[in-house]
Amino acid sequence: MSSRLDDELRRLVSAGVLRQYQADALREAAEADYSPSDGPAAGTASAEPRSPRTPPAATHASAMIEVLGYLGGALLLGAVALLTLANWGEMSRAARISTGGSAAVVLLGTAVVLALLQRRDQLSSALASLGCCVTGFATYVAIEGEAGRVIGVAVALALAAVGLWWLAGSSLLVATFAVLGVGVLVITSDLLTPDTGTATNSAGIAGTGFILVAFVMAMLGLVRDQVTAWSLAGAAMFSSSICWLIQERGEIMALAVGTAGPTALLVAYSRRHASAYAVVGCSILLVIWPTALYQLTDNMAGVAVGLVIASAALLLAVLILTRHQRRLTE
Repeated sequence: MSSRLDDELRRLVSAGVLRQYQADALREAAEADYSPSDGPAAGTASAEPRSPRTPPAATHASAMIEVLGYLGGALLLGAVALLTLANWGEMSRAARISTGGSAAVVLLGTAVVLALLQRRDQLSSALASLGCCVTGFATYVAIEGEAGRVIGVAVALALAAVGLWWLAGSSLLVATFAVLGVGVLVITSDLLTPDTGTATNSAGIAGTGFILVAFVMAMLGLVRDQVTAWSLAGAAMFSSSICWLIQERGEIMALAVGTAGPTALLVAYSRRHASAYAVVGCSILLVIWPTALYQLTDNMAGVAVGLVIASAALLLAVLILTRHQRRLTE
């Protein structure tokens, strides 16, 4: 089979356009439709079309295995959480470590086995993402204190990075975003906030940290599932805007961040037509703009005026872009 087809399928999987099982099905269909070793050479008059082999269809049993795998991982995580919450005060330190460590080993071990067998790629990624978070928690329990929180985040982030490099699953992007978000809060509260700092100072530091998270997720979108990564980058910008709204006199910064993120997402939507970009971008605008304007003006009329101005600007941009596109097509 042509290596060009392999390269294109790998590119589409990396970009999130296709799932791995879809790429495999396309590859098998291409092999069934054409095989250079069978029959006369292509282009000869005597060549007869080969009846393609029917590619193996996805069965209900296969889907059920995936569902059972997800349920198994979720039930294990829920059991550990309930056991920990119900008996945390009575559990010894060794029992806490063994509970978290056992769950992490089961989740990560199952993910590794599935990956080595090259079966259930999406399930493997999902279990690995849960395992990364549980391992970070187990590390925090084992070390405790400020150092435990920082090292736990570092361990979870390192495992998520390995998983992204090896498995390239979208769920690992979500785990990476979650770990980075927790890392921002941990570093903000434990390392960067001065001893005399107030909550509003911490909010400004966290807002800057979430901007960096958005940048990291945007870069990951260049090499992994772009739709998921860039949508999570928008979520990071939303988190940053919320932090700036808490920060004293941070409304202007909240408006700037809450406008820059949706603008980037809407530009991406105009090029890729992925509906997630439009949904996330518009959701950020609908939350941040009214809230920030109200904090600035302390008046509902001011909010209404600001929204009308923003709406007029957006509609004018639509008209200008429509005319520009019409000129290009003429």
